[in-house]
Amino acid sequence: MYFETNWVFHQPRSWIETNFQKRECIKFIPCPRDDTKCCCGQAQITHQTIPGIESGSPGDPWLPTKHTRPQPTDAYGTIEFQGGAHPTKAQYVRLSFDTRPELLVQLFTKEWNLELPKLLITVQGGKANFDLQAKLKKEIRKGLLKAAKTTGAWIFTGGTNTGVTKQVGDALLLEGQQRTGRVVSIGIAPWGIVERNHELLGHNREVPCHSISSPRSKLAVLNNRHAYFLLVDNGTQAKYGAELILRRKLEKFISNLKLHPFTHSSTPVVCLVIEGGTNTIRAVLEYVTDSPPVPVVVCDGSGRAADLLAFVHKYASDGEEQPVLESMRDYLIGTIQKTFEVGLDQSEKLYQELLQCTRNKNLITVFRIQEKPEGEAQELDQTILTALFKSQHLSPPEQLSLALTWNRVDIARSEIFVYGQEWPNGALDEAMMQALEHDRIDFVKLLLENGVSMKKFLTIPRLEELYNTKHGPANTLGYILRDVRPHIPKGYIYTLHDIGLVINKLMGGAYRSYYTRRKFRPIYAKVMNSYANACRKSSTYQYQRYAGANSLSLVTGLLPFTSEMALFEFPFNELLIWAVLTKRQQMALLMWTHGEEALAKSLVSCKLYKAMAHEAAEDDLDTEIYEELRSYAKEFESKGNKLLDFSYRQDAEKAQRLLTCELHSWSNQSCLSLAVAANHRALLAHPCSQVILADLWMGGLRTRKNTNFKVILGLAMPLYIRQLDFKSKEELQQMPQTEEEHLENQNLDNDDSDRSQPDAEALLADTYSVRDTKVHENGKVSLTDSDPAQFREFFNLSEYNEVKQHQPLRLKKKFYEFYTAPITKFWADSIAYMFFLIMFSFTVLVKMEQMPRWQEWYSIAYITTLGFEKIREIISSEPVAITHKFSVWAWNMWNPCDGAAIILFVIGLAFRFRETTMDIGRVIYCVDSIYWYLRILNILGVNKYLGPLVTMMGKMVKNMIYFVVLLAVVLMSFGVSRQAILYPNKQPTWSLIKEVTFQPYFMLYGEVFAGDIDPPCGEDPSQPGCVTGHWVTPITMSMYLLIANILLINLLIAVFNNIFNEVNSVSHQVWMFQRFTVVMEYQQKPVLPPPFIALCHFYSLLKYCVRKAKGEPGMSKFSFVPCESIVSEAL
Repeated sequence: MYFETNWVFHQPRSWIETNFQKRECIKFIPCPRDDTKCCCGQAQITHQTIPGIESGSPGDPWLPTKHTRPQPTDAYGTIEFQGGAHPTKAQYVRLSFDTRPELLVQLFTKEWNLELPKLLITVQGGKANFDLQAKLKKEIRKGLLKAAKTTGAWIFTGGTNTGVTKQVGDALLLEGQQRTGRVVSIGIAPWGIVERNHELLGHNREVPCHSISSPRSKLAVLNNRHAYFLLVDNGTQAKYGAELILRRKLEKFISNLKLHPFTHSSTPVVCLVIEGGTNTIRAVLEYVTDSPPVPVVVCDGSGRAADLLAFVHKYASDGEEQPVLESMRDYLIGTIQKTFEVGLDQSEKLYQELLQCTRNKNLITVFRIQEKPEGEAQELDQTILTALFKSQHLSPPEQLSLALTWNRVDIARSEIFVYGQEWPNGALDEAMMQALEHDRIDFVKLLLENGVSMKKFLTIPRLEELYNTKHGPANTLGYILRDVRPHIPKGYIYTLHDIGLVINKLMGGAYRSYYTRRKFRPIYAKVMNSYANACRKSSTYQYQRYAGANSLSLVTGLLPFTSEMALFEFPFNELLIWAVLTKRQQMALLMWTHGEEALAKSLVSCKLYKAMAHEAAEDDLDTEIYEELRSYAKEFESKGNKLLDFSYRQDAEKAQRLLTCELHSWSNQSCLSLAVAANHRALLAHPCSQVILADLWMGGLRTRKNTNFKVILGLAMPLYIRQLDFKSKEELQQMPQTEEEHLENQNLDNDDSDRSQPDAEALLADTYSVRDTKVHENGKVSLTDSDPAQFREFFNLSEYNEVKQHQPLRLKKKFYEFYTAPITKFWADSIAYMFFLIMFSFTVLVKMEQMPRWQEWYSIAYITTLGFEKIREIISSEPVAITHKFSVWAWNMWNPCDGAAIILFVIGLAFRFRETTMDIGRVIYCVDSIYWYLRILNILGVNKYLGPLVTMMGKMVKNMIYFVVLLAVVLMSFGVSRQAILYPNKQPTWSLIKEVTFQPYFMLYGEVFAGDIDPPCGEDPSQPGCVTGHWVTPITMSMYLLIANILLINLLIAVFNNIFNEVNSVSHQVWMFQRFTVVMEYQQKPVLPPPFIALCHFYSLLKYCVRKAKGEPGMSKFSFVPCESIVSEAL
């Protein structure tokens, strides 16, 4: 580690010394004004003399290229400015005036680790100190800082703590107080004018420095608000101008750099003029006449050169002739003389330079503090960025790319998206791609507002490219992908199939992403092969990306290609999932507000974030990542709940359909099933959800009081069913139904229609039939027929519906609705189960005969048919793969427990029918009976008061497992020590394990085994001899009881108390959440309970065989009606 650090420390030093040089004057040429000084500014006493080089004569020209020699630089490192509240540091280097600009850019990017600028602001102005108006000073500070920070710009200044550079430093001081990141400010100053520059000599030094200059010194100190300094050396001392050539060359070189990957434009450069002298006017002239020209922004009111430029610009005309300015020639020359204190000849020369500047009037923009006609104040940052657009004659796509690069949506809105703007094909799509990749939320909004159709924009290759972008915030997608795609190589390109596997893993259950479905694979292969040549990535990228598509070449060849194949039906859904998986929360919220199925999108986002948070915790990532993902999940959880509440208040009926309709774009799930997957208790506890669950639970019954008693009485006396209240036929049609109920209802409706005469009511019902719904597993509901909402606006059905709501059911239909209601199935199943427990208890309590009694035969039949029911549940679940089916089935904790108990019973049954092992079988029966009694808790979970308590018990058992580990450590520490001391001569037997743990364990419950704590021993013949260390046992036992009984047991009680408070605070939501699972479970159960359920199994199998023989594959003959219209109306 030390070697590596040392190597990194020395590498920049050697590179800087190799590539940068200083300049030293080697020939003394007397200055005409003072012959004791050289033209370079050094006194003759301190001037370097080189043997063989004679001194020059006064009047000889002194040239830095001829009379100086280069040597490796001897001054670079870090300046630590003192005197402030917090010391600020800046990098510096001494370099020659003829240094190549590409070396400087390499210094910035490689050694100083700067990103290339997206904009270069070069500030020109006076070297002497000056004052600005308070308001103007505030605007310049704020505007310059905002322009630099929002666009990622570099600022070039003179570097010294005087004049305009001091004003820029004051603006950077304001930036330092905000503590939001440091602006890249680079001061380019002459080495010879830096006061105490000898203190900067050294290699990679950290030099303390004060930015306070001596009052009598003609030199200047460096401004302490700059982050980087280039100290330009041409061999002179106390003279300005050494930096001018280098600064201009560097600006021009940067202006030729391309702004990859944002845009193909070059880096824009703009000159900001604040105050200034004669050199400033010449600098502006050079900028506007250069090739390519540099736009200039002049701050009017800042003084001297800036005011003159603003005045001339105001009265200048667009052509070559300047009649207004020519008429004011004498006035301008007089003003120039007064302002700069120069002679007439120089004033006329400056006047001509001002006229030349006006010939490029379009390149000069004047910033004035005044109110706009609309009443908005002009800001400097907008003036700077607008000047670039006006001066460079960029096309609208190039302007938009620059605005995207700077992340300035306000400039794009006011300057680019103007009325009548024409855009070439694909220009806005390219901008949208950049905005999505770089997480520019406001630009995505702006592009959507200005005509970008996301349905036409988002294609399969573009979506895949978004998943593979390296821009945007850090995310955990790579970690999760390694779980579904182990051993992926470095630089692996994600495919949509990989993303689909990730989505399936995170969503869990029976959810299957569209990207992993069989029908998507040939479309994906065809589209990617067709887009291979037009894709924006390199050839290597193409080979890796499309290599997996070749396996589907046969299917792909048969599939005709159309441009619509590459598009998505709901593009905002796909972008929402992309934004969530890549942890772009604000982008995800934007995609949630657009498009369809907002409630489903909020639930899917909530589930994905919760699953990602769980994965982050499993991978031991930072706690902040877990908390961040959980907070995002809660935000979508809240939005989904608020949306449902709003919809329910607007239209309760449509809100209920919104929860139960089948969503084809979300793996044919419903919002209710998605809420269960996301563990969204608040949404399931919402009155809208509870009304649906209450309707499903009651089925066709309509009873308000003593419902359970009436159902039990109906089961006991079937004739009582005629006295019960039932929903009308039309009300039943509005309810969700199972597939079997749908078939039965069709048969019953056909019978009724054959018996009844056609009338206006039947005609209307046949023409505009009310939508039937079918409930599948996990609350998924499919809709058939048409929706009355589609024709409600054409027919006034209010009076007609009042008549239909009171249409009674026939007797046959009443019996069917009663026995198929989930509440009836629940009580029938519960009564049958209690009867089974009685029979099974009788079996294990009495003597077991060789031949089973009828009670035992009943128990065998019950458990056997229950096992077949569990097999039916696994087979009928949604997933295709058997392992996936089993995982979905095992999601309910009681199902695998039932399976284990059934297997244990079958093992006991096998032993029971053998005479030699009958007793073993009976013991297995007894052990198995423990679980069957505990299974009553599953039935009690339906109760409003007992359900939360059962949940508390489950949570406490899970937490107690961790506690048992702690207890086992303490128990074994005492048990082994006690056993080893008291019984040192034990032989190795398996009983040692029991002896070690038996007494310490029961000591936890108060049985201290007093006689064994300190057994009597001694020299008495009637007493055994004392073992060595017998006195240690009472001491260790006291410590053990103190830790185990007092500390650990009370700790466990505290944990249990915390669980009780946690669950009790949301007990109502817990019960409602459990209610959904129970309703869905009994909605799918056959009518008869075990053991009579075998008849239902046989009937279902027979019907399935008949359908197969007729060529009817299940329920595929029923067409599903999309529910998007309902969703859009409800929202």
